[in-house]
Amino acid sequence: MNNGLLNIVISTTCAAALLSCSTRTIENATIQQNAVATQAPKPLYQDPVYDGAADPSIVWDAQAQRWLMFYTNRRANVAGLNGVEWVHGTPIGIASSNNGREWHYLQDASFSGNNIPPTLWAPDVFVHDNQYHMFLTLVPGIFDNWSHPRTIAHYTSENLLDWVYQSQLNLNTNKVIDADVIVKPNGGFRLFYNDEPDGKSIYYADSEDLYHWQDQGKAALTSRGEGPVVFYWQGWYWMIIDAWRGLSVYRSADLTSWQQQTAYLLSEPGTGEQDGVIGQHPDVVVQDNKAYLFYFTHPGKTAANKGIDNESTRRSVIQVSELTFDGEWLQTNRDQPVDINW
Repeated sequence: MNNGLLNIVISTTCAAALLSCSTRTIENATIQQNAVATQAPKPLYQDPVYDGAADPSIVWDAQAQRWLMFYTNRRANVAGLNGVEWVHGTPIGIASSNNGREWHYLQDASFSGNNIPPTLWAPDVFVHDNQYHMFLTLVPGIFDNWSHPRTIAHYTSENLLDWVYQSQLNLNTNKVIDADVIVKPNGGFRLFYNDEPDGKSIYYADSEDLYHWQDQGKAALTSRGEGPVVFYWQGWYWMIIDAWRGLSVYRSADLTSWQQQTAYLLSEPGTGEQDGVIGQHPDVVVQDNKAYLFYFTHPGKTAANKGIDNESTRRSVIQVSELTFDGEWLQTNRDQPVDINW
């Protein structure tokens, strides 16, 4: 081969190699951009009205083809409130998303019937036979302390925006909060809730039709907590509870006998934006066989701000992390990017 031909071959080979390298670089950059594009932000959601989003409950809106997040909207940024008045007088906010990742404030939920009180807490939205149900904590006033009664009521809706009162549930006491409903293994429904007079223990009630409930007493758990969320995943029923030092985890084969996981979730501060404190009152969405843990944080409630009660320590945001199953128990790494593209 003469030198001229050799140079042409070498030049062509080098050009092909450079083109291949350039193509791979572009492909890798595209993959990285796509990965970043589907990563959930931190925080996931911040309410633009009161800056107090808490207690999330997430549901698919089949009619409008979107995801909706219902939440207690605490009045964190309202000045001149005494004691815990800021946690009272709370509407139920609704945020919407087309992909489970990007959330925008939509409106407050509208309620009708039976003298709706000014304080609404901890919505649990449940879908059955194309009917939307909400089990909601009602507090009959705006109070500066925690000493007043609270009940759980049942509402239904055709559009997830307007809710009609059905009944007040007759539960163990007149001071109950934080309902969560799941279908029982052999049919019917079970509602878990927090009974405050009994040391904030978890109780439950059963129903065959979601309208008539029979209280069954205290759940067989080994510790206390609030904000229970119950779901089925990886062959187990799971219950995750806000234990005030992170989230406690239980598993069950039948929704009756429960084993507690040793480790708590979200008990150590994260490094993400506004995620440097414990996680509280969760919801879980199982989608495409993956489980996503939605929770809220009080970003300002750090060790340095202990004892301080103002807007910066009252405000709260919604965060998300992905749950993993190690063959026995649940784990989550709140600092790991979460890919959501529902």
